[in-house]
Amino acid sequence: MAARDDAATGPAAGRTVREDARIEISGVTKRFLTPSGEAFTATREVSFTVEPGQFCAVVGPTGCGKSTTLSMVSGLDRPSEGSVRVGGQEVNGITDGISFMFQADALLPWKTVLGNVAMGPVFKGVGKAKANAAARDWLRRVGLAGFEDHHPHQLSGGMRKRVAMAAALINEPKILLMDEPFGALDVQTKAIMQNELLGLWEQLRPSVIFITHDLEEAVALADRVVVMTSRPGSIKAVHEIDLPRPRGAVQDIRFQPRFLELHHQIWASLREEVERAYADTTGEKKS
Repeated sequence: MAARDDAATGPAAGRTVREDARIEISGVTKRFLTPSGEAFTATREVSFTVEPGQFCAVVGPTGCGKSTTLSMVSGLDRPSEGSVRVGGQEVNGITDGISFMFQADALLPWKTVLGNVAMGPVFKGVGKAKANAAARDWLRRVGLAGFEDHHPHQLSGGMRKRVAMAAALINEPKILLMDEPFGALDVQTKAIMQNELLGLWEQLRPSVIFITHDLEEAVALADRVVVMTSRPGSIKAVHEIDLPRPRGAVQDIRFQPRFLELHHQIWASLREEVERAYADTTGEKKS
């Protein structure tokens, strides 16, 4: 069910959220220059809002500008037109209080697991002993106690994702940006990581923008699902996910009648864009 963009699902009653964690993306168009010097429009007039403490998933076909949008929220890139505001302030540089979790492992291979997780506090000026103590605590939270002295290459893919999650959350960010973080994992490991993420998010309640190609994942995790069109990406629909929280295991959520209804509604909106994007890349015309 498509809903107006200014509607907020909000955090659970009694949760404390940071009011400076509101994300407002307003009329954002982003253009790039191609190697031949021509202008390429990645997104066109993208507008949506993520309320403080809200979990927002963004879905859309490959190449529609989902990752580009994340880059502009983080301050790693700037819009060609429109504005991105965090906590009411326009984003003009690297946004303070944001953590970014990428699809590929962003771990330093020469550092231990403990060293990778402790980097965030160290960069913020925390003493090494205190940073290591916090890192040990976060490794315990993600189920990696006893692996502090391992290096990334000694871990499985799922374990590396746990390290990346601990590194992203150790500074207790007000905003968490996630770009297909579980896309490369097998189905079983992915479900475990989704459950881990929900549990940790319930504790901290950062505002989340979660990019995914997996519609089931989007519905299971999010308060709101934003559907983007094929390129140039714009907002086609915004769907409120009214599944109650806490939601429990994602494996069980997917069998609930309301989940299936929401999935069907959103897929009806998304499918046309996926087919159009595929037709564009194969040279076929979608009628």
